[in-house]
Amino acid sequence: MEKKKEKIIGKVAVSNRHLHLTKEVYDELFDEPLSIKRPLNQIGEFASFQTVTLKTEKGEIPNVRLIGPLRKYNQVEISRSDAYVLGLNPPVRQSGDLEDSEAITIVGSKGEVTLKDACIQAERHVHMNQAKADELGLKHEDMVKLIVDNDKGGIMEAFVKVSSNGYFEIHLDKDDANCFLLKTGDEVEIEK
Repeated sequence: MEKKKEKIIGKVAVSNRHLHLTKEVYDELFDEPLSIKRPLNQIGEFASFQTVTLKTEKGEIPNVRLIGPLRKYNQVEISRSDAYVLGLNPPVRQSGDLEDSEAITIVGSKGEVTLKDACIQAERHVHMNQAKADELGLKHEDMVKLIVDNDKGGIMEAFVKVSSNGYFEIHLDKDDANCFLLKTGDEVEIEK
């Protein structure tokens, strides 16, 4: 008799627009030190008290949260709905893949900076550490299916993101979450 395959269930974390900054750019935008508002599930990462306004010639979005700690590159992550407001067409990319992405102006409490190749729409991904990846038989950048079973159910693809600080959860932007009637804490099946 064939053994029934055990389902992999993951919790959803809905990711709103946010940004990551280098120390150099942070210092151009703010006078005060970066401060922790609340920790995030990804170990060592946090939502800061600091927010910015994203600006283009076509529009603005205020109160965009800075995620810490500071990084080695500047990255602004927005949804497609945000892109319409700003008049941008950011590519769908993995974090850090910024070549030929959109330029955007960031306004902080101290000043403003226009960054070239900084704005993307984040690819759907499933965070995990190496131990969890080994347990599930997955590796970094594997593609998996997310099976949503609700009133607007369906299937999405996402890539596996293995990192040393990876906490097992599925990151979707607000547009994906709204399309599938999902909210933070909901569970979906992950199929290899």
